[in-house]
Amino acid sequence: MTSPPPPLPDGGGTSDLELKQRQFNAAMGLYTGRRRYILFGRLVAAANISLQAFLLYLVSGRPLGPLWQLAALAAAYLLADFINGLVHLYSDHMDDYEAAWGPLAANFHLHHKRPRYKDNNLAVMYFNESGSKVWLVPALCCICWFSARPGADPFLLHTLVYAGILSSVAEVSHYLAHNSTSPAAAFLARAGLLLGKRKHARHHLEDNVSYTFLNAFTDPLVDLIAAKFYTGYKNGTDLHYAKYTAPIEDRD
Repeated sequence: MTSPPPPLPDGGGTSDLELKQRQFNAAMGLYTGRRRYILFGRLVAAANISLQAFLLYLVSGRPLGPLWQLAALAAAYLLADFINGLVHLYSDHMDDYEAAWGPLAANFHLHHKRPRYKDNNLAVMYFNESGSKVWLVPALCCICWFSARPGADPFLLHTLVYAGILSSVAEVSHYLAHNSTSPAAAFLARAGLLLGKRKHARHHLEDNVSYTFLNAFTDPLVDLIAAKFYTGYKNGTDLHYAKYTAPIEDRD
């Protein structure tokens, strides 16, 4: 178990940045010192994958023609890329470290400090990273509710189910963009099915851009939203971990 990082020295007055850095360190002390956060992530992952499997089984009994299937998959790709990009945009600016979710937010921000993941089997990555998608559990529950409504449109239902699954695939795509040198992954990125390394590099090299991470098709739209409503992370949450000195393992 990792010991909590040392507190920041108190020089008298505390600036807003120093306060956020203290709160960040305290939140990471909770995250690394209590196994409940790891357990919570595993429960979220299990819930997401169980709901995805159930919904996939459900839509298998409501077949569409081949062309409608392709159309639903294409629409789902755009929807999943866009929604996950918006969630990423919001998450990169979360700084309420004293809230119940504060330790999760703090740990999330460390990806900018150490972008590389721990090398893992793709199935393991799918499970682990599905555990970070707390918002996806109620979203999938809403799709279950919609599926039970009389006259639920089959095309819309397939699109929503595929988008729910692709939301977890997006995490694998993000992992491959950081870790993989596989020719297959590079080919799928060039084909527009996964995230390209160069496209995603902008998110780490520049500020307030390139939040989408399934295939980045909706990046221009999310970038417009980011520019209108957010100021960026380089001079915001990225500064909050500047004095966090505890060892950082590669992200699972």
